[in-house]
Amino acid sequence: MRARADAEIATGWRAHLGLSFARQGERTVLARRAHGGPLTVQRPFHPEGPAGACHVYLLHPPGGVVGGDVLDVAVHAGPHSRVLITTPAASKLYRSAGPCAQLTQTLRVDPGAQLEWLPQPTIAFAGVHARVATRVELAPGGRFIGWEILCLGRPDSGERYAGRLGMALELWQDGAPLWLERAHYDGAALLDAPFGLRGQCVSGTLLATLVSEEEIVGAVRAAVEAHAGVLAGASTVDGVLALRVLGPQAQAVQRALIDAWAALRPAVLGRPALAPRIWAT
Repeated sequence: MRARADAEIATGWRAHLGLSFARQGERTVLARRAHGGPLTVQRPFHPEGPAGACHVYLLHPPGGVVGGDVLDVAVHAGPHSRVLITTPAASKLYRSAGPCAQLTQTLRVDPGAQLEWLPQPTIAFAGVHARVATRVELAPGGRFIGWEILCLGRPDSGERYAGRLGMALELWQDGAPLWLERAHYDGAALLDAPFGLRGQCVSGTLLATLVSEEEIVGAVRAAVEAHAGVLAGASTVDGVLALRVLGPQAQAVQRALIDAWAALRPAVLGRPALAPRIWAT
């Protein structure tokens, strides 16, 4: 079985991107960047001032992932660094003639560091065959706010989802699991099921650490409930706030998550929310 899986991803782009951030005085800098293939970043900048987060945009020039592509992203937020990572546009998982595409994202957060992982939506086209795995590794005292947004099919174009897609989202702290999630979207069964996506083609999951105060959860719920047309629920488990949002369009779900992030950021990271400029383009 393993040999078959390896053969399925034997063709296509191979790309990797490694980013390491360090605190220098009050400023966070991109201390190391290593990449190969079609993955890179724009020049980091500091719209919040020198003591604020270092903002970085991940770039994938081909614009989408096809069968056989293998992409590996590794981010390391060094001690007491402040990092915000997003993307300039939606990621696309295109249809495959058979080979599986694989995207792995590993995010390490050192003691006292803060990492915000806020990519724009991932769109899975009909006929996709892919596996996407995101793993967050927190040291004691590390803080994290991040989301994953998945759009199955292209509802604005009338394309209904059909394909094979595996998604994994993990959050670990000091070697112990805080959140482990697996989802397999084989065809449209899970999309339509009342125990699945309840007929909604877009799902978003936001995780935030070091949240225990009930008033914070209430503020997040209020921020999301202000968005008509989406379904949402928020709760805390083992010091992690988990928010799930379902909706008919990626923009609607993303707007709800942005407002939830804006409500969370002052409490979790001690700074007011300042949206990345690229979200307004």
